[in-house]
Amino acid sequence: MTEKNNFTTQPFNTPLLIKRVLIGAAIGLVIILSFVLRVKTPHPDWGQYWLIQPLLVTPMAGAAAGVCNHFLDFLRNEGKTQRIVANILAVIIYIIGLWMGIVLGLHGTMWN
Repeated sequence: MTEKNNFTTQPFNTPLLIKRVLIGAAIGLVIILSFVLRVKTPHPDWGQYWLIQPLLVTPMAGAAAGVCNHFLDFLRNEGKTQRIVANILAVIIYIIGLWMGIVLGLHGTMWN
């Protein structure tokens, strides 16, 4: 008796993943730049290179949210209702992930 695999394998779409990661990181970078570029004279306790942390952490959080968005494609391909649920979930995940990236990026500087 032979065993059948009924699982459908979907190819891993690397260019689409890269596109979503770059879009997520770019949005995170633009948002964090809108915060840090307003600072004219930074607090002396922040250190000389205080900009590095927020400019690295927040875009990485946006990129991670872009990866999560890509992994929701399995749900988008199931039907109209699942597509709506996947898109709502993607937005919620991105907003929460970006908020956490902003908090972690600005920790010890502007978020005190």
